[in-house]
Amino acid sequence: MLYELKDLLKRPELYQETSIPFWDDEYISKQMLKSHLDPEFSGASRKMDFIKKSAEWIAKTVPPTDYPLLLDLGCGPGIYGEFFARAGYQVTGVDFSSRSIDYAKKSAAEKNLNIDYFYQNYLSLELNRKFDFAVLIYCDYGALSTEKRKIVLKQVYDHLKPGGKFLFDAFSLNEFHDFQEKQVWEVQERNGFWREDGYVELKRCCKYPEHATLDQYVIISSAEASVYHLWNTYYTEGTLLKEVEESGFKECGIYSDVCGTPWNNQSRTIAVILEK
Repeated sequence: MLYELKDLLKRPELYQETSIPFWDDEYISKQMLKSHLDPEFSGASRKMDFIKKSAEWIAKTVPPTDYPLLLDLGCGPGIYGEFFARAGYQVTGVDFSSRSIDYAKKSAAEKNLNIDYFYQNYLSLELNRKFDFAVLIYCDYGALSTEKRKIVLKQVYDHLKPGGKFLFDAFSLNEFHDFQEKQVWEVQERNGFWREDGYVELKRCCKYPEHATLDQYVIISSAEASVYHLWNTYYTEGTLLKEVEESGFKECGIYSDVCGTPWNNQSRTIAVILEK
């Protein structure tokens, strides 16, 4: 066990992934869905007041009358999707958590909202249709490796009509500078985020070159030990625009967040609207 733990606790290479698809784990996905649906918790989705304000601003800035077909990437349980549908968009949502997609489908049906949801990885979309507008919200973009960011940009570009728009956000360097490297541990007796039964959680937070960070979780239970890597990449206005423009997009709006707050260098996030 000691040698196995030493292996799990090694500092990984930049963007090294673990083989565990925790977002679709039977238990963990239940905890993630619970976090998404908590209106006062901002660890999975932003708080509901922010989401409402954001959806209203998006509908005014990229109106459904001009951009009716909307693709919501990483849609989760459909919180944004339902706001978009009520605003007049024809919404297609994609997520790689089957539990979230099942919830989103059921919720839309109960509310008589005509939304198409698909259990797919947005890195390998197979939708056979083109869209007027795509969104990737809550800084999912920076959670991807350099190569996967290129892939998602190409996927979005290929799924947009000429003149189509793409809105997404990412963390700024202000967030990176405040990120604290640390090592902490915690005992969960029962019903923690990672396991239903008791476990010990060892968490390490590391900074990497290229303005990347890692939250590494080693989970030790009576049955096994597992490791999870959560990466993030942070940007300046210039580095983000340079990266996306290399994919063929052109910038047509930059903001401090997806509520349309004017851009300023003190912001903790950067939101951009791109055009194909």
